[in-house]
Amino acid sequence: MLEIKEQPTTTAGPEPAAPIGWRSKDLLDTDTLSLAEIEAIMETAEAMREVRARPVGKVATLRGVTVATLFYEQSTRTRASFEVAAKALGADVVNLTASGSSVEKGESLVDTVRTLEAIGTSVIVMRHRSSGAPYLAAANSGASIINGGDGTHAHPTQALLDLFTMRRHCGSLQGKKVVIVGDVLHSRVARSNIWTLLASGARVVLCGPPTLLPRALSMSGEPGECEVTTGFDEAIGGADVVMALRIQKERQESGLIPSLREYIRGYQLNAARLQRANPGALVMHPGPMNEGIEIAPDVAHGLASVIEEQVTNGVAVRMAVLYLIATGRTA
Repeated sequence: MLEIKEQPTTTAGPEPAAPIGWRSKDLLDTDTLSLAEIEAIMETAEAMREVRARPVGKVATLRGVTVATLFYEQSTRTRASFEVAAKALGADVVNLTASGSSVEKGESLVDTVRTLEAIGTSVIVMRHRSSGAPYLAAANSGASIINGGDGTHAHPTQALLDLFTMRRHCGSLQGKKVVIVGDVLHSRVARSNIWTLLASGARVVLCGPPTLLPRALSMSGEPGECEVTTGFDEAIGGADVVMALRIQKERQESGLIPSLREYIRGYQLNAARLQRANPGALVMHPGPMNEGIEIAPDVAHGLASVIEEQVTNGVAVRMAVLYLIATGRTA
């Protein structure tokens, strides 16, 4: 296991080399990660959990590195955990939002990331309402870009922290049944999770109303493919992990679901449905939750729930990603 040691506070010391297997400048989605890179993140995140468990859960590994968070959409968990993660590694952090910045004066995304690079920023964590925006930033900046969520496309660090949480409880995911239920069609979390789960050998079942399921995914359930179904009561049977996705109000307003009452009746993760899953099955949710809609409050806070642990693990995983990317630039 990778060992992260506290550096002396009087001198910065040499940058540690990134573990073998890490080669990427950016983290834009999980489908670009090799198995070796996924394993490097998982191993490093375990070491970062140990760092966070210390009386003073900080190291000076990234002293001298500047990390910017550039968020064009509101965020609590992702933005806060990246900020905590960067500071826990000793990095300097610059926080920017579209509101109150030069974006309101018409500055383009490319100009913004180039400005951040010009002032010495090494890593930019960005969230954008437009799918593909981080790819544009990465192509026009020498700084490393980490995708903190882009439109309905991808959310790689959420998928990685989900994978990390599952592995800590389930061990190997080979053959494990993971059910993702809800608005899969518009979920960047689901898309990024699919790649890491299939790469880990899990059996992935996507479930939701027909209007909220992507049409391009296979319905066959062949090995290496997702299974897609509209029947939650059947899908949850024998599940090892059940992940509920947030239902957004605009889905109801646009007519994609008849009513919240109908959705609750067919797709809410509640205690009765959870009994169909395997004993000890994990309950997960990427947050924020609409308790009483996609997930019942007693399930969200029950013994099977690891939702708060997901948030905690998010700091360790994002520390791992920052460490690997920042040190990989000098390896």
